[in-house]
Amino acid sequence: MLQLDQVKVGDEAPVKSHTLTRTDLVMYAGASGDFNPMHTDEVAAKAAGLPSVFGHGMFSMGLLGTALTDYVGAGNLRRYKVRFTKQTWPDEELSTKIVVTGTREVDGEKLVDLECSLSNADGEVKVAGEAVAVAG
Repeated sequence: MLQLDQVKVGDEAPVKSHTLTRTDLVMYAGASGDFNPMHTDEVAAKAAGLPSVFGHGMFSMGLLGTALTDYVGAGNLRRYKVRFTKQTWPDEELSTKIVVTGTREVDGEKLVDLECSLSNADGEVKVAGEAVAVAG
């Protein structure tokens, strides 16, 4: 758990990286029930004018969410909100960025405000968001 007296604005969480694979897409489709062929069927994706299949937005959100809970501790995330800004593609290396943007106390609860994103190796932001976590 983060300690409010040990965290300051500008602190960054450890970066988590993951290379998106076609196997990830198929496994996530099965786990989530999202069988949209744009995620798993190369022929259908190309017929729709796409260069390839692309990743599920919720898979990307999950990667970023895992990095957040690794940083703040399981059960300490109070709010997590994202925007999907770009599609993710097989073989892209995706990396998280989590930055402390504020600390505060509300009704006796110590809170940490966070800005977070998931980007590819070229720095293209795929998911942009914000979160609030409770601190000790």
